[in-house]
Amino acid sequence: MKMPAPQRRIRPRDRNNVLARPEFLSLNQPSTSPQESRSFNRKQSGQYGNSSESARERRQSQQLPEEDCMQLNPSFKGIAWNSFMAIDIAMSKSLGVCAHSTSSWGSARSMVKLIGITSHGFPWIVGTIICLCNCNTLAGQEVLVNLLLALLLDILTVAGLQRLMKRRGPYEVTPSILDHLVLDVYAFPAGHASRATMVSKFFLNHLVLAIPLRILLVLWAFTVGLSRIMIGRHHISDVMGGFVIGLLQFNFVEILWLSSSTCQMLFLLW
Repeated sequence: MKMPAPQRRIRPRDRNNVLARPEFLSLNQPSTSPQESRSFNRKQSGQYGNSSESARERRQSQQLPEEDCMQLNPSFKGIAWNSFMAIDIAMSKSLGVCAHSTSSWGSARSMVKLIGITSHGFPWIVGTIICLCNCNTLAGQEVLVNLLLALLLDILTVAGLQRLMKRRGPYEVTPSILDHLVLDVYAFPAGHASRATMVSKFFLNHLVLAIPLRILLVLWAFTVGLSRIMIGRHHISDVMGGFVIGLLQFNFVEILWLSSSTCQMLFLLW
């Protein structure tokens, strides 16, 4: 007759010790060094695993790339920038009331898009060329030639910056055919806003206009930028950047202003 194996007796002083329980016995074991643990893993994998399992363990033990690690101490500049971008996206989405036909102001989407078309690059370039061909005064030709150069500069500048930044709008709005013609595909900077700012500043400086018309030009530039936010095509920061770029382009055109004689020389070469 086989006697049962004697069970381990628990001392009275260990009876109230939580760590003495079987499920917590591993906590009482002495910690091994990293080198011992790695050698133990290699022995275990060599005994019980095949070559594919050991290769998988080696890949898992490698250090993660730096971009996958969580940054525990971000800088103040990074926090401020991320907060600004989050606020910009949230406010732009709340102002995109005409982004789709099902939006809160979806019925006014066509009218808001029409406001943006008034600052589109293609109609402005075509209209400037037509006016230049029908102009007979030297002063008018000088103004129109410089306006045409300013419009071309605006298209090249906006297209280059948009290709460099490649920022998408707050909503998935597909660019129109006219946008593809003037390379206005991405969000930053807003080409319509920069063009409206540059043209309005150009007219205010080189045309004699009454005060009501001057006020209307400023309101038109602001309304164009707001319309691009309302249809969900641009963020608020995209439009603000477009306003700044439009002013910089105007100042650059003023520095490189072509005189009347230079314009006549260009007409002769043409």
